[in-house]
Parts: sequence; structure tokens; C-alpha cells
Amino acid sequence: MTQADPLDSTQIPVGLGVADGIATITLARPRRGNALSAELVDAIHTAMDSALADASVHTLVFRAEGAHFCTGFDLGDLDTSSDGDLLLRFVRIEQLLARVWAAPVRTVALAQGRCWGAGADLFAACEERIASTDASFRFPGAGFGIVLGTRRLIARVGEHLGRRLVTNALTIDADMAKTCGLATTLAAPDETDALLAQCSAAPRVTAATAGALRAASRSGDASALEADLAALVRSAATPGLRERIATYRDAVRAGARKHD
Repeated sequence: MTQADPLDSTQIPVGLGVADGIATITLARPRRGNALSAELVDAIHTAMDSALADASVHTLVFRAEGAHFCTGFDLGDLDTSSDGDLLLRFVRIEQLLARVWAAPVRTVALAQGRCWGAGADLFAACEERIASTDASFRFPGAGFGIVLGTRRLIARVGEHLGRRLVTNALTIDADMAKTCGLATTLAAPDETDALLAQCSAAPRVTAATAGALRAASRSGDASALEADLAALVRSAATPGLRERIATYRDAVRAGARKHD
């Protein structure tokens, strides 16, 4: 796969490059803030399939083109989507987050600009989490009744703060993300590539040992991942999903106009 013009629907909105054991997946919809459309999520799944099928890969890196890492769930086609369409999209995102969380290789995310919603969940699912100093993080999904990524967020920042971030849709900056454990490393924009290289250095154990260590440190993870998916489906399957998201979207837009 190659990096793509995000407005050209004939191309795949994800770049994949593999070199020296590092597979880099690049979100390539900068004009949409790398928001997660159905096509983008499917493309990330496909890129992961390719990367994880390569026995030489020991590290999987997620980064993005443009000003923002990922602005969350793409609402561009909300008015023409059914509840069922939206439910399937959320399920595919939860499946993606679970794959990243349970990946048999090291996972690294590099976030700049807005890292919101499901984009912030993707960031939280990775082991090494590099935040550019201009990054901000927000988890607004509970505002329209969606339960997505909460357990993984709480594993990073603790139950009290995790619940506050989700229930109040708080926006935190990179410094706060580092302080609370959401980010593992901070980097000035001109330092991110150097820090990424350090975080992506070949591990000192075999892939099999790394996988065993991950499994040992996350006892009960398989059943927890199933519970995560079940919680997401229950929340999204409540009738009126599209209307709830539209109401939330309109409230956000009204608030933005009020502050203009």
C-alpha cells in the first residue's frame, strides 16, 4: 500500500512501510483530520494483516499525515447512515483496538495535534505512546452513549481519572497526558522522529518471549476483550444511535459558534 490523496476514493487512505523490522502504518486522510471512516478502518485492518504476516516485524508504528493524528469517528456521512451502518463501524473500530492491544509485536503511536475519540483510544491501546508537545486528547464518545475503549484507558491512567475523562469529555494537553500516564514520552515536533527511532529499536527478546510476557502480564485478557466488545455492542445497539450522534454533533457545532 502507498500513501494516498485522502480525497481520491480510488486509493487506500493508509500508507504501509516495512524496514528493519519496523512496520509503519500511516493514516493518510489529513484533509479530514484522519477521522476514522469505514474505509480507513478497513485499510488499517488490512495493513495490520500484512505487517503481522511478516515474520521480520518486531514493532508496529502508528503515525499520521497532517496537523492531527486522528480526530475520531468520521461523521461525514452520518445523515445518510442507518443505526446498523454505524453499529458495524463501531464494532470494526473496537476490533481494531483489541487487535492493537493484543498484538504479538511491540506497538508504538506518535500523536500530534488532535488525538480525539477513537483516535485517542488507538493511541491508548499502544505500548509506547509518544505525544508531540502540540497534541491534545479527548474521549467524547460517552456523550452519545457509546462505551468504547474505557477499560484500556483506565489501565493507562487509573479508574478515577479515566472515568472523569470519559464522562466529562475533558480535553487534556500533552503535558497532562504524560503526567497521568496516557503518554509515555513527550517530544517537540522536530524531535519526534528521533524519539520514534529510539522506541522502535529491536527488542532484546524473541517475538515469542515478548508475546509470552504480554500474556503473563494480562491474565484474563481474552475474556476482557470479549467483554469490551459486548459492552460496545450493547451501547451502540440501543435504538436511535444516529439521532444521538447527530444531537451531539449539533450541540458541539452550536457551542463552537457561540465561542466564535
